[in-house]
Amino acid sequence: MPTREEMAANRFLAPIAHRFLSPELWRFTRRSVPRGVALGLFAGFIVPVGQIFLAAFLALPARANMPLAALVTFITNPFTLPFWLVGANKVGRFVLKIDAVTGGMAQGEIASGRWQQFGWFLQTAGVTAFGFIVLSLLSAAVGYLVSSLIWRAVVARRWTRRPGRFSRLPAE
Repeated sequence: MPTREEMAANRFLAPIAHRFLSPELWRFTRRSVPRGVALGLFAGFIVPVGQIFLAAFLALPARANMPLAALVTFITNPFTLPFWLVGANKVGRFVLKIDAVTGGMAQGEIASGRWQQFGWFLQTAGVTAFGFIVLSLLSAAVGYLVSSLIWRAVVARRWTRRPGRFSRLPAE
């Protein structure tokens, strides 16, 4: 993971480095952490290549934690891609309710003419792409909620373990 200083020294990022070096993008706060997780999950599923850059650029206007957004995009990597392809296809089929009975005129057009050799690929790719869109939106929403709840639990736990917590209360 590149540091702030390495990003500032990069000649390609030099024109916009002042935006990336903003301290609010590198802090772990109760608002920036869930935003970073949500943007990272969204970018990880929506774009197969360059998702780290997409997450970083989306973190700028959203004031999300940029390192966390970039890190969370690794949920989709070359090792997990076959799992996510099958999962996206199943999600797409479930949402679109595509089976052997449905398909209508589009299926007839694909089977009858010039698209016959690509019919299976086009149908599977379209369903899988739609499944990735659904996965990106759902994972971003769930990631935001879960990271927000985890953040609250961690902070609450730190407050309860804080020494001298009860010594400051007024004596009755």
